[in-house]
Amino acid sequence: MTVQKGQNVVIGDDVKLGENVTIGHNVVIYDGVTIGNHCIIQDNAVIGKQPTRAKNSILPEVKKLPPTVIGSGVTIGTSAIIYANAELADDVFVADLATVRERVSIGEKTIVGRGVSVENDCTVGVKCKLETNCYITAYSELGDNVFIAPYVVTTNDNYMARSKERYDKFKGVTIKNGGRVGANSTILPGKVIEEDGTVAAASVVTKNVEKENLVVGSPARVLRKVPENQLLRNQD
Repeated sequence: MTVQKGQNVVIGDDVKLGENVTIGHNVVIYDGVTIGNHCIIQDNAVIGKQPTRAKNSILPEVKKLPPTVIGSGVTIGTSAIIYANAELADDVFVADLATVRERVSIGEKTIVGRGVSVENDCTVGVKCKLETNCYITAYSELGDNVFIAPYVVTTNDNYMARSKERYDKFKGVTIKNGGRVGANSTILPGKVIEEDGTVAAASVVTKNVEKENLVVGSPARVLRKVPENQLLRNQD
């Protein structure tokens, strides 16, 4: 095992490190974490952190979660936080200041950009691009080759934290293979963007987006079909 470590690194019990792993300064790796071969963990990153629950949270209290699993060829940026029970597949790139919460899986070759937040209980497919400061709300599902532009906001609570009626109705968003969302758009709870559905910048999605449709505006309405040369099936 070849590991290069910076200063003030804390590595917990039963951590498994692969070959050719580089760990920066002030990194904290919690108990039981698995990190594959040829990974880079940059300064101040935290991996395997157990979640804490606010006293007034409506979510159930969670006991200790299983350790984080990180594949080979993964890069974790400076000051990024990867929570316990997260799984990052091979060649995932997590940029500086990003957060990946508990019970999240990230598929191969996906990019999680600077300052991105992927909340708990999300699934993200392979070769996705989550651009700077976008927010993926809890209980969301993203397919493969999904593109989320900077400052996109997804939501999961129609009641905006009021009334007990909301407790069993949380629902994240679903973006299927090849779905794309433009900068500064907002996706309302439970909405589905079908395969190759595309949302123009600054749109507010209040209804499901059908396959290969381009929607625009607030509320978003169909403008036209996505051009053939832009469809996922027509890419090299």
